[in-house]
Amino acid sequence: MVSMYKKAVFPGKYVQGEGAIGELPVMLSALGGRGMILASASVISKVLPGSGLVPSEHGILVEPFQGECCEEELTRLADIINDKNVDVLVGMGGGKAIDTAKIAADRARIPVIVVPTIASTDAPTSGCAVLYTKEGMFDSVLYQKSNPAVVLVDTSIIAQAPARFLVAGMGDALSTWFEARSCDRTRSANECGGLSTAAGLHIARLCYDTLLAHGVQAKKACEEHVVTPDLERIVEANILLSGLGFESAGLASAHSIHNGLTALEETHRYYHGEKVAFGVLAGLFLSEAPIEEMMTVHSFCEAVGLPTTLADIGLENVSRERLMTAAEGACGPEQPIHHEEGTITPEKVLEAMLKADAMGRERKS
Repeated sequence: MVSMYKKAVFPGKYVQGEGAIGELPVMLSALGGRGMILASASVISKVLPGSGLVPSEHGILVEPFQGECCEEELTRLADIINDKNVDVLVGMGGGKAIDTAKIAADRARIPVIVVPTIASTDAPTSGCAVLYTKEGMFDSVLYQKSNPAVVLVDTSIIAQAPARFLVAGMGDALSTWFEARSCDRTRSANECGGLSTAAGLHIARLCYDTLLAHGVQAKKACEEHVVTPDLERIVEANILLSGLGFESAGLASAHSIHNGLTALEETHRYYHGEKVAFGVLAGLFLSEAPIEEMMTVHSFCEAVGLPTTLADIGLENVSRERLMTAAEGACGPEQPIHHEEGTITPEKVLEAMLKADAMGRERKS
């Protein structure tokens, strides 16, 4: 049952800019003192040395992430946190390292600082994390008692990553406004278990407007590995605005269609945000959005290089029967697609995906 209270959640502090990682020692000191960075071997060997931060000079421990956010890794970290008297945990890197740090810190009842090295999703600001088995199969979504104490985004690090990560982040962020709007229309629950505040809705809309205004130029800057005002705006949209928007205003069809598409193995080599972007296009048909809005969103996706057809996510020759499997998955009883207006069925979702694909193919030709 949805609470009739309006609810919103936020990280404790958000810091973004070139060289922002230099703030880490100050943040650690303010939160408790003895900090430990959890990061993949590649981040430790390639990103940290060029960041200007020397952990040993500040008494910061560094622990290599073993590669999977699973119970075995969490048990290993719990022992290290206890044995080394760690007061604050820092998750640095991509999604799985960050999620592992969030869960480990939550269980140890210590603060977590998130330092993303790519801007491919809005996960860094959120108070939830995805748990897998040690073999890499999805296990469950775990909700922490609070959002990260600090999200520290060094745009000079983000700019060094391949532009495809930034573009995928724009795909994830693209869904924020449309899903928030659907939840508002149907008075559906946000990710806090309540109704959206006006702040949540306006942040979601600002996210969309920022993408349209700055997305193309931000991609060009990332391809050149330079930090520009456009890149700064899109990093903020991908990580902060989208994160606040999805948690505090809600999810709907785009993420459900993404979840359904993951049942088809061909899509596994595409990033979360790339599949979400196609989910946005299909969701616009599902919600009978105005054609002008569909054209605007298609044009944006084409301009930055997000998928607009099934072929763009590995499904060029997919049968109607297999695509129905994805549609059925998108309509599972726990999926947020039911936050859309009307009764949503797999048949409607299948038709929406086929219509989005047809429009995308027609525009390409």
